[in-house]
Amino acid sequence: MTTSADMTTAAGGPRSQGATASAGASAAAGPTGSAGASGTGGAAAVTGAALSMAGRGGGTPEPEGHQYAPQWLELRESADADARAVDLLDPLRIRLANLPGRATALTVHDLGCGTGSMGRWLAPRLDGAQRWVLHDQDPNLLRLAAARAPRAAADGSPVTVTTRRGDIGRLTADDLAGASLVTASALLDVLTREEIEALAAACAGAGVPALLTLSVVGRVDLVPAHPLDAELAEAFNAHQRASDLLGPDAITMACEAFAQQGATVRVHPSPWQLDARHTALTEEWLRGWVGAACEQRPDLAERADAYLRDRLRACAAGELRVVVHHSDLLALPRPRGGAS
Repeated sequence: MTTSADMTTAAGGPRSQGATASAGASAAAGPTGSAGASGTGGAAAVTGAALSMAGRGGGTPEPEGHQYAPQWLELRESADADARAVDLLDPLRIRLANLPGRATALTVHDLGCGTGSMGRWLAPRLDGAQRWVLHDQDPNLLRLAAARAPRAAADGSPVTVTTRRGDIGRLTADDLAGASLVTASALLDVLTREEIEALAAACAGAGVPALLTLSVVGRVDLVPAHPLDAELAEAFNAHQRASDLLGPDAITMACEAFAQQGATVRVHPSPWQLDARHTALTEEWLRGWVGAACEQRPDLAERADAYLRDRLRACAAGELRVVVHHSDLLALPRPRGGAS
């Protein structure tokens, strides 16, 4: 693996919310600090400390003050890998094979890369030499992502990596000049309408396909069911929409934004399927999900405290199943330069 550090601020300076976040924390809740570390502590203990599925804490983070624990991103990586929609890869491969200048290496921009899980999943599934440009606000995550990047493509061709620290909410077509593909995981639901529209316009302007995975859609199924499930889910979804972020509405908005730019858009389900094999992940997800719901609706805290204890006991006993629904989106812009 060859790496270089291009730590310049890409497409603008740091911002206080939305796309400043590492994408890897979206779609599930995970602690940044003590939340989630204390046994079966009640909902009140995690309120204000747990990350929501929108990748945020209880309030709007400071411009440089919010980071995602690498441990959380690693904890969710296998569930993410299992969930991503492989059915979208064949149409993507066809487009990439027909890109003008395909004899050269693919250049892939991974937005909100976190620890680089998208690259570890996708690069070995694509043929040909690849140059990945990893975007994130957190320099520590960028270093981890570069160090753990895959070395080879599906056919053994080399994979190289550069890193770019900056605000992915302000990317333009010029920033994507020469790109072959834009990717992201769990990013769309931490963006605003304006940021998604700007992303769609940038991809269309550069003629770059986009594979945007693991956007939450506002549905969670827990087995066995509990009377409080629906109320917590509603409160959680409202929490995701705070500060003008789109949360579970993001996938619909993204489909519209890319379609308005003339792209062909495909969407495929990509649910987390959590069972007894995912006890640690399910526990952390529960703490964050309940905690975010209680931040939105403090009146739920007393009932949610008992709910969380019961759910964590069932999880530890291997008796809980959770499906966290997501969708993956592939946007194929109008072909350029003879591409088909």
